[in-house]
Amino acid sequence: MISLLAAIAIAVLTIGGALFSLIAAIGLNRLPDLYTRMHAASKAGTVGSGLLLLAVGLHAADVATFGRALAGIVFFVLTAPISAHLLARAAHKVGYKLSSASVRDDMMS
Repeated sequence: MISLLAAIAIAVLTIGGALFSLIAAIGLNRLPDLYTRMHAASKAGTVGSGLLLLAVGLHAADVATFGRALAGIVFFVLTAPISAHLLARAAHKVGYKLSSASVRDDMMS
């Protein structure tokens, strides 16, 4: 049976992960251009997914499941920012424009 302290920790992790995922979704809908949307999706989405995976690993109370959850977190942390960077770089090379609210473009050559 799960203890009260573990249940509270799992609930906090789940709510935190859901809030970060919500922030990522709101960022995808409300931010002005492709680059800022990718930033919101990669950063907040990675943290949200990591917190939710950690909550699942703790809730399972199984070492094998917790290990898989940690492996998933490491995978997200290593791949999401790199893939977002590469997609943004490709979009910049193709010619997607920055928003008019952007101050400068450091990738202009």
